[in-house]
Amino acid sequence: MIKFTYEIQDKLGLHARPAGALVKTAGKLSSKVVLQCKGKEADCKKLIALMRMGIKYEDVVTFIVEGDNEAEDSRVLKEFCQVSLISRL
Repeated sequence: MIKFTYEIQDKLGLHARPAGALVKTAGKLSSKVVLQCKGKEADCKKLIALMRMGIKYEDVVTFIVEGDNEAEDSRVLKEFCQVSLISRL
């Protein structure tokens, strides 16, 4: 299991467009990917679950990646976060 955190930098929070892109990216991975924030968690492969979390600007989120290919899948997710509107802590 690999965990890493990011701070949301989009002024609108994790809204539909970046959440959809995250779901698309996570859907291509073989590992289980869970996002945690403020005591809630969601499967990153399910858009509605992510949207229900209500993640706002400057919230800190934790990614939990678990699976046989977790190291490579974590790298892909970190790269996604760096090029999207999320900033690493």
